[in-house]
Order: sequence, then C-alpha cells, then structure tokens
Amino acid sequence: MSHDPSLQAAYRLCRRQTKDQDRAQYALIQLVPAALRPPCWALWAAANAIDDLADDRTATPVERAALVEEWITALDHELDDGTSTDPIRHALVDTALRWGLDLTRLHGAMLLVRDDAHGRHFPDWSAWRAWARDNLLPWFDLLRDLFDRAGVPVALRMDNQEIYEQFLDGLRLTDTLTDLSADLAQHDLLLPDEVLDQHPGAADDLMHRRWSPAVAEMISHLTDLAHQWVNQPMLTRGMHPAPATICHTMAGLLCSQLDAVTSAGPTVLRTPPRPSLLTSARILAPAQARAALAWSLTPLTVPPPRNGDVQRRPPGRHRGAAQSAFRTPPSHPSGEQSPKIPATQMPTHVAVIMDGNGRWAQQRGLPRHAGHRAGATAVRETVYGALEIGLRHLTLYALSTENWKRDAEEIHAILGLLHSEVSANPFQDLDVRLRWHGGSDRLPTDLVDLLRLRERTTRTRTALTLTMCINYGGRDEITRTASALARSTARGRLNPDLISEKDFAQHLPHPDMPDVDLLWRTGNEQRTSNFLPWHTAYAELYFTPNLWPDTDRRDLWHAVTEYSRRQRRHGATPHVPEHASHTGEDPRDS
Repeated sequence: MSHDPSLQAAYRLCRRQTKDQDRAQYALIQLVPAALRPPCWALWAAANAIDDLADDRTATPVERAALVEEWITALDHELDDGTSTDPIRHALVDTALRWGLDLTRLHGAMLLVRDDAHGRHFPDWSAWRAWARDNLLPWFDLLRDLFDRAGVPVALRMDNQEIYEQFLDGLRLTDTLTDLSADLAQHDLLLPDEVLDQHPGAADDLMHRRWSPAVAEMISHLTDLAHQWVNQPMLTRGMHPAPATICHTMAGLLCSQLDAVTSAGPTVLRTPPRPSLLTSARILAPAQARAALAWSLTPLTVPPPRNGDVQRRPPGRHRGAAQSAFRTPPSHPSGEQSPKIPATQMPTHVAVIMDGNGRWAQQRGLPRHAGHRAGATAVRETVYGALEIGLRHLTLYALSTENWKRDAEEIHAILGLLHSEVSANPFQDLDVRLRWHGGSDRLPTDLVDLLRLRERTTRTRTALTLTMCINYGGRDEITRTASALARSTARGRLNPDLISEKDFAQHLPHPDMPDVDLLWRTGNEQRTSNFLPWHTAYAELYFTPNLWPDTDRRDLWHAVTEYSRRQRRHGATPHVPEHASHTGEDPRDS
C-alpha cells in the first residue's frame, strides 16, 4: 500500500465500514491475499456509499438523486485529478489507477442507484431481474477484472452466462429478503407484482407489517427460489481453485442467511435476520484453509503503489457522465441517407443469414477466407445502417454449429477473423450493445473471454443491440432450453403438465431477445438453415441474390422498406378494405 498517510487512512476507513456494515462480505474479502484486500474494500465501500445516499430518508427523493449524481460527477473529475478529498473516493480512485480498472463501466449501475431514490416498481420477474443484474453485474465484473490484473483470471467455463447471472439474482433476492424490514419502514417493497399476485393479500399485509398465511407462504416460496438460484454447481467449472473457493463460500453464507430468514418467522418484518456466529464459523473455517492453500501455490502480479497524485486517468477514456455522447456512424460514401420509416412500420428485430462469402471469393479466384474478410466490412456497414435507420435489434449468423464440418483451414481463418474483429472493437464509440449467442464448446478460450468482455463493457448501451451468433445452432438452442426446463421441473419449480410457451421462452439462453420480425438471407438461397427457429416463427422472410461481401447499409434499408410494405397478420383475419364490401371482392384474393 502507498506510504501516503491520507491514502492509508482512506483504505482503513473502507476496511472499517466493510467490517462494521457487512461482516459476511468482510469475511469473504479476508479469503483473498492481503495485496488484493484494499481494492476490494474500496469497491465495496464505494457501492455502499452510493446506496446510503439513495436511501437517506432525511432528504426528499429529488435531493437524494441529486446527491448521488454529485457523487458520480465528483468521482469522474477526481479520476482526472488522480486524487480526492473524500476518503472513500480517494481509495477508489487509487484502486482504479493503480490496478488499471475502468470505472466508467460502473456508470450505468450508479445511475440505477440514483434512480432508485425515486422508488422502484417491478411488474414481473423479468423487470426485477433486469434491474438486479444491471445493478450488480458491473461491480462483480470489475472484481473479476481486478483478479485478472493480479494474474488470476476468474474464467467462467459454462455453456450459459445465465448460470452466473442467476447466481447474482440469488444474491439480490437474499439481500431483498434480509432487508425487508428496513425497506418496509421506508414504504418500499422491492418484489415484482408477479409474485405478489400469486399470494393474494400479501402485499397489503407486508406494507402494514402483518404476518399472515399469505406472507408466510410467499416468504417460503422466495427463500426456496433464492436457494435454487444460489446453488449453481456448474458456476466454478474450470475456475482457478482460489476464486472457486470464494464463490462456494459465498454460496454457503447466502444459504445460511436464507435459513436465518426462514427461522425468523414474523420477526423478519421488524428486524433483519442474521445467522449465528457459529453457523458462519463452520462455513468460513474450512474455506480459510482451502483458500490459503490455493493462494500459496499462486504467484500474483501486484502493481507498485502510485507516486503521489501524479498518475491520472489515461487520456482518451470516456468520462462516465459523458458516456451517452457516442459518435454517429460515418456516412455512406454515396451520401445516401436512410429512408424515413414510420415507427409503426419499423421492425424491432432483424436477423440476417450472411451467405455468399466463399462464393464471392471463388468468383474472384481468391481463397475462401478472403471472402470472409470482405464480409467483415459488410458487417460494419450493416451496423452503421441499422443505427441510422433506428433499428433496435440486429442479429447476425456468424458461425453455425454445422460450419464445423468445413475444411479445418477455413474454420481456423473464420475463428481468427472473429477474434481480430472483436479485438478491434470497431463499434467502441457507437451506442451499440454487443451480445454473443451460442455455445462455448469448441471455441478458443481467448475468443470466449473476449466476447464476454465485450458483453460486459457494453451492457448499458441502448440504441442498438447487436447479437453475434457464433457456434450457434437452432436445434441446439431448443435442446438446451428443454434441458433447462427439465432441471426446473426436477427442482419442483414447474409442473410438467402446465408448461406454457412463456415458460419455454423464459428458459431460452437469451430470454429477453425479442421475436424476429424480419429474417433476411443473402446469397440467392431460400432456406433458414437452423437459424433462430423459436424466434422466427412469425418472421417475414426476405431473400436477395447479392452475395454478402457485396452488401452495404443500403441493402438493409431496402429490406426494412420492403418489410414496412407487408401486412402482418399472425394468423388473424386480414383487414378488409371498405371498398371490397361494396364490390363483392373476395378478401382472400388480396
């Protein structure tokens, strides 16, 4: 640690606050090597400081939101200065600059806390889950980056990011149940209407702090649900044993906390329940031994202390407060502008089968991989066009599970190109959220890690969601979803005789992905090739003869314009023009 007395005092304050306010979190941090504890204390104390500002009931909601905004703005300026007069931010700035952590990734989570000052309402689990994940994931992802910098990558070798995110859902739900009494005292109920409606009368009883059969049944249901979310045996598969021990210990502490909620009964509405010290000790004692052994065999990379306040945020890094000021896409060389499509006629989601790369190369006497490289330029053009026309979701079929049957040299070239493009991050300065859809098996580890990194760092962007289907197969997606349904049924979460389309959709790898409105395929082929079978059930189909490398944004605009002219029925009776009823025309002929 630095020899600067003020910085040492700042870290001591972060440590003390962590220990006094969350002993379980403090105990978990004690499982990491001494060199990693101060940055962990700083991150926890910063998150808690913002929460405290948003929860300060001595101020109005507007005042609380303004206090959080001031804290965020001050932090951003202090990252440029390299220091802070606020001790918690002083430690946080030092942590970020010493360890090379990008705090702008926390901006969206901090703004969520600011908005929490005005209260929250969740109509269903989907809305609750989005709030919980957008709040927690950036902080936990920054902790993962800290371990990466120390030479201990916390790789998540799993088939589905949902496992990791569901674990954090369990953490958030455990916190919500633990803090129920404090929230009720402030007239907050941070549970979705979906679960409250399943227990009639529970919401009113809770707001009046009445323990009733409906409340007892709902609390029992929620603790069972949180247990299921927390217990994720596959979470640490392939993970370094030291971070794996921390994850297992966290799960054990969360489960003991849920048991304390269950045992508290009616008092959970009055006082936050806590597990006994003996219970916690039984979990922590063996964890301390396992973690000490794992760390003793692990060399760490620890950066030296900074020299005073000389080191500042690297130039060119976006400020958190200015992150919404993304640049606009470059104009098309022809100067052509995107067509103006009425919002009611715009598709929400366009999916593209990018066909014809190999044929394009062969027609020019080039190796097939040259066609894939030319296709990468068409991808960029299409993304630019999607932003300009106002499309919200664009999904591209980059590598299918069937493509592994191709020549090994071509597969190697495709994977190399994918890694190169994702590394280049061509949409870094655009308001584009990148998502990856597909399995991690057979993909190179460095590509998987890079895709996950891009997902994490663009999570809060809103203009366009670009989903890259890499190692994706429609039947594989359906099979994995059926497997997830089977697991939920085996755990008693679903009745197999009552499984609905909604249940199936919620178990898809990306349950929040909207249905495809327009499926477009280039290359003069007219088949869907195992691409998004669930999401394209009612999609309009659009086939064009041009090969993918010859495509630019204007082709996307033509596809969207064609879509806007079609009458979508979804099985309903078509609209009958008024003149048809007078002329005797058969509407089926339209």
